[in-house]
Amino acid sequence: MASFIRSSKPLCSTVLSNLWKAQNLNEKIGRKFSTSATCNMVFRQLFDSKSWTYTYLLADDESKEAVVIDPVLDLVDRDINIVKELGLTLKYGINTHVHADHITGTGVMKKRIDGFKSVLSEKSGAKADLFLADGEKLNFGKYEIEGRCTPGHTNGCMSFVIHSEKLVFTGDAVLIRGCGRTDFQQGDPRLLYNSVKSKIFSLPDDFLLYPAHDYLGMTSSSVGEEKKHNKRLTKSIDQFEEIMNNLKLPYPKQIDTALPANLVCGIQDDVA
Repeated sequence: MASFIRSSKPLCSTVLSNLWKAQNLNEKIGRKFSTSATCNMVFRQLFDSKSWTYTYLLADDESKEAVVIDPVLDLVDRDINIVKELGLTLKYGINTHVHADHITGTGVMKKRIDGFKSVLSEKSGAKADLFLADGEKLNFGKYEIEGRCTPGHTNGCMSFVIHSEKLVFTGDAVLIRGCGRTDFQQGDPRLLYNSVKSKIFSLPDDFLLYPAHDYLGMTSSSVGEEKKHNKRLTKSIDQFEEIMNNLKLPYPKQIDTALPANLVCGIQDDVA
């Protein structure tokens, strides 16, 4: 399976750029990281071309402790190979929610990596090793990542913030110039709107924003950009609800296999 790898460290003066094709659109995206003075976080943005999913590998360059956000089952070998090449110790596999468009890789990673733990929101209704409440934090090396409950796409959606590096990983709650659908899997447009406004758009404007998916060749945004340019979330709550209730989107192609598997951490042997 083809995959896109965005490979870089968020150094203070590093410009990250990528060129890739999506829906017949070629777009070059460049962005500078604004980070703390230490500037030694390992950062990899990885792409699954089947489900348009971004996976994020983050690590402390000193201790080598790492976390992975939203790994995809079909690309576990790729992710583990990168972990080995960089000499990292993968502590946590974080899912931003119970996905309907791909099977998570955390279950297979648990079998292959000693000490690895899967992480979900306590509201997810799925299996995991650790369940986070709103505001709870995990550590990898010197870095701290905070889970913020952002339901509305699903009941168990969480966004993850690294305050020291000014980064937020929004899952499907906020996409670049859009948001996740709300017409299945406990979706609620008004709940999503209020979650985003209170938990994501309340962050400083210069926080870089990384979604779980993108369909137009965009790799990242910022809180300030989305507050200004997001085509849905700049509307009033009533207008937002009207938009979301009339999207008429097709049924997710992989939901019938992905959802049951993801409720058991992606371990297909456990799917009834």
